[in-house]
Amino acid sequence: MKLIRSVKDMFARDASSPTDIALNTPRITSPNILDGSTAPGYLAGQLLVATPVITTGCFQKSVVYVFAHNDEGAMGVIINQPLELINYSALLEGMNLPENVGNKELPVFFGGPMERARGFVVHSADYVRDFSLACSGELAVTASSTILTDIMHEKGPAEAVLAVGYAGWTPGQLESEIEQNSWITVPATPELVFHTENDLKWATASKSLGVDMAFFSTTAGHA
Repeated sequence: MKLIRSVKDMFARDASSPTDIALNTPRITSPNILDGSTAPGYLAGQLLVATPVITTGCFQKSVVYVFAHNDEGAMGVIINQPLELINYSALLEGMNLPENVGNKELPVFFGGPMERARGFVVHSADYVRDFSLACSGELAVTASSTILTDIMHEKGPAEAVLAVGYAGWTPGQLESEIEQNSWITVPATPELVFHTENDLKWATASKSLGVDMAFFSTTAGHA
């Protein structure tokens, strides 16, 4: 895992140059903010909840917020795997913030196995700027370090978490995994993302659809 030296190392570009976020799939450009509510048939703005079909690896019992999904693939971040050994305050070193900006802390999560030196802030939709990546309903995602500066100055979103790395799927891959019963989809809510204990998110998210993973059949069919 690549060592993260500072928050600036985690973000592809600063807001002063927001036009091209160098991610693999799907192609995402800003300021054309992706709106998950305008893509029927896709899962942007939803949570993926891993089923017992996934028995190993970082996606076992994971809950993933999907912020981009189209015919070029999908992207999301895991929101229930905290990185206990990464201190948010230490990550802010090198940003030249004034000493009196306060001691705002953000939860830091392992967002996924791809580009582990990149950072993504999942936050409430009261903060959406032209350099934000995506917005869907009550949640948004921003990958510019400007949001961290705004948070430290109490000008950021009301609620936020920081994810390191992301999960990505090539065209059709996520759809295939869902057909294989690897994931169920659940509406993403601020309550699940920000206000549910991490070790309870997996069970709580699945039970919000009436699914008890303890009784989930790995050979279950689809309605």
